[in-house]
Amino acid sequence: MYIAIAIIAFGILIGVHELGHFVTAKLFNIKVNEFSLGMGPTVFKKQRGETLYSLRCLPIGGFCAIEGEDGDSEEECAFTAKPIWMRTVVLLAGSLSNFIIGFIIALVLNIIAPYATPPVITGFMDGFPLQGESGLVEGDRIVSLGGRHINTYNEFTLFLSLENNRPVDLTVRRDGRLVELTDLPLILRDYTDENGNTVSRYGLFFSSEKLDLPGIIKNTWYDCMYFVKLVRYSLGALINGTAGLKDLSGPVGVVSAINDVGRQASGVGAGLLQVFYFISFIAVNLALMNMLPLPALDGGRIFFMFVFALIELIIRRRPDRRIEGYIHAAGLVLLLGLMAYVMLNDIIKLF
Repeated sequence: MYIAIAIIAFGILIGVHELGHFVTAKLFNIKVNEFSLGMGPTVFKKQRGETLYSLRCLPIGGFCAIEGEDGDSEEECAFTAKPIWMRTVVLLAGSLSNFIIGFIIALVLNIIAPYATPPVITGFMDGFPLQGESGLVEGDRIVSLGGRHINTYNEFTLFLSLENNRPVDLTVRRDGRLVELTDLPLILRDYTDENGNTVSRYGLFFSSEKLDLPGIIKNTWYDCMYFVKLVRYSLGALINGTAGLKDLSGPVGVVSAINDVGRQASGVGAGLLQVFYFISFIAVNLALMNMLPLPALDGGRIFFMFVFALIELIIRRRPDRRIEGYIHAAGLVLLLGLMAYVMLNDIIKLF
């Protein structure tokens, strides 16, 4: 069931992305040659006006073929014939649509389960060594860690994990005032849990609270910003070498991960909540990754569009649009190669 949900959701997220391009292109009277949901052989197609609408057999993928997007076109309604701000809006619309659908999913989940865990300390494990006025006390609200602002418990655990068990600088709000705690050795230690087992923990307890409607909306925004930070620090790990290509996942890995998330939950209801929370993260992830300034991605198209506009302004003549098309074609080949590698790696992981 979770695999089926994951495959359908992945197809919907890509369809929503392409729909964003399609709607804004039509709004600006830019010709769309074909709008397709799915990839592979065509199952159904219908010509309506200037656009061919098609449905293809593989439920992962889709595309919106806009006239002139990959090179010069002589038509007045071509992509390249429109002002640069219109083209920018069309390219941004796909990622914006993904972010909106991710926000909506998170909002529905917060309405269904209106509880959140604020970064407020509600207790300590027995033997916690940092308790007291010079350390941490119950009721402390964690404001920042290492200079990074914190809104939720999830952000606190994320930033704490990034410190790699080193002493941290914390700012907490205590009795209405800010307290700075420098080089606090808030590290993993061995504690005894309620079952008598030895566990490695930071030694802090946090409690969830019920949200009202404004709190639900605020927490939904915090969830999405947490997703943004996850993506940002993951990209940072790739750049600084902490993570490698072997750690990337494509559609196969994402579907497998969603299935694992659902199966590890305590029940079907909890599994569905966890699965759709993960899908919300994937939606925001797609929005951000597609805005990277790399050839073939929407972010790359926006970047090179402004580069070529700047060149045109400097040399006083229009550069050959085919050059940009070649750049994106080369980027697409490299991207497809990376996707093939990641998919093969995902399949190897499964077995």
